[in-house]
Amino acid sequence: MSEPLLQVDDLQVEFRVGADVVPAVRGASFTLHRGEVLALVGESGSGKSVSALSLVGLLPDTASVSGSARLDGDELIGMPESRMRHVRGDRIAVVFQDPTNALDPVFTIGFQIGEMLRRHRPSMSKAERHERTLELLRMVELPDPEQRIRSYPHQLSGGQAQRVMIAMALSCDPELLIADEPTTALDVTVQREVLDVMRRLQERTGTSILLITHDMGVVADMADRVVVLRRGLVEETAEVQALFDAPQADYTKQLLAAVPQLGSPERPAPEPSEPVLRVQDLVVEYKVRRGVVRAVDGVSLEIGESEMLALVGESGSGKSTIGKSILGLAPLTEGSVTIAGLDIASASRRQVREVKRSIGVVFQNPTAALNPRATIGDSIGEPLAVHERMRGAALTARVGELLERVELPASWAARYPHELSGGQRQRVAIARALALKPTLLIADEPTSALDVSVQATVLELLRELQRDLRFACLFVSHDLAVVDALCDRVAVMHRGAIVELGSRRSVLMAPEHEYTQRLLEAAPLPDPRAQRARRAA
Repeated sequence: MSEPLLQVDDLQVEFRVGADVVPAVRGASFTLHRGEVLALVGESGSGKSVSALSLVGLLPDTASVSGSARLDGDELIGMPESRMRHVRGDRIAVVFQDPTNALDPVFTIGFQIGEMLRRHRPSMSKAERHERTLELLRMVELPDPEQRIRSYPHQLSGGQAQRVMIAMALSCDPELLIADEPTTALDVTVQREVLDVMRRLQERTGTSILLITHDMGVVADMADRVVVLRRGLVEETAEVQALFDAPQADYTKQLLAAVPQLGSPERPAPEPSEPVLRVQDLVVEYKVRRGVVRAVDGVSLEIGESEMLALVGESGSGKSTIGKSILGLAPLTEGSVTIAGLDIASASRRQVREVKRSIGVVFQNPTAALNPRATIGDSIGEPLAVHERMRGAALTARVGELLERVELPASWAARYPHELSGGQRQRVAIARALALKPTLLIADEPTSALDVSVQATVLELLRELQRDLRFACLFVSHDLAVVDALCDRVAVMHRGAIVELGSRRSVLMAPEHEYTQRLLEAAPLPDPRAQRARRAA
């Protein structure tokens, strides 16, 4: 084993919440060697991201940090901000969990990557910065980088924005890359490409990687060693193969047992019914500077009562755009969308408002979906207050019930979104979407930010709620194992069109289209030996 690059000893982080002090990390110790990938895994709120952000001084003023973290002998804890500014981006780079919030909405992505180079590589000319930016965008497989370099963050899909974040982090060839859920928003093919990029970076520069993830397939593929955290404590540290073969801690065993895998057992199909949602020959086009972009190209699909239809495909394939079109948040250039027999294009404003009351939505980005100035209780209770005129104790009780159903304490209703981890915010978004007992649920990557144990709980919750409420569900996801565990039928999208549609067994077990086959081949397996064999093939 090479000499340590990062040595963390007795790291402790506490947050002041009103008059209370809440421990987030309680005496964590671990070592990251040069050229090594060390994975931090655990439930949302276990202290993974807090531990990493404490290393680069990015925690809020309400945090108190103690202990030691030495980067090649330099103490990071308590380092003056004037010195830390030179460490961040140059020696340590961070890929944040939420690229939408991390990127500045008023500057192009080319300008933002160039700004990193201007700050840390001042000797580079403008032309050199431009060429380096294009090189980085090509390296992370961003489509049409010569055009995209002039794009703004809102013009990118979630996966494309994450690739820009990774390009920015790699720009100065850092010694240590902290990757906080770097592939959360990516479909499986792009995820594999991004992991390949990170591997090539490591081989070229010897960069060490501190990988924070809830995806045990990514752990099996990337990690050399694993640190398992729970409630701020280190439960287990082991070599990756040893961890998967013979986990020692009970909590680690629970995590591995909760990992969804392809090949779920057969289950009864929902009874035939009139479609709750019918999309017919849908076309969505956007005007851009040089013409028109067709985001959705002639898509038709139906979802019946108690049925879940999964939309899978690459980032930018049009999955989320279809969901937005159903909600009236994206233009219908051609075709029709019918909900419960009502064509929303020809319906009156009152009729559309009434039908939208029966639609629940879980957006891909819970941070952007929740009002940062409202408590999570107010966010969950708002649909109940507006549509059902619920007030007082009844509203408080219902909000508490919804929080507990998504595995959050009812007492957290008074907290604000910034006081929750990414996975916890996603659970709040799910609770809000379920508040009105919808007949149609549009779930856009609803478990992408959740660790495997909470993901299993939420998936079971969705099953129970669908059995009780019999809602139809359009489930947008890049996780094929989750789709297999939850959905009845699967529609595979590629470049705006559906290339394969059928039952989950036929599509996932015996795919006919070449693109579907590529998706399945790229899906990470929670088995280090299988991942090594796949890469060697």
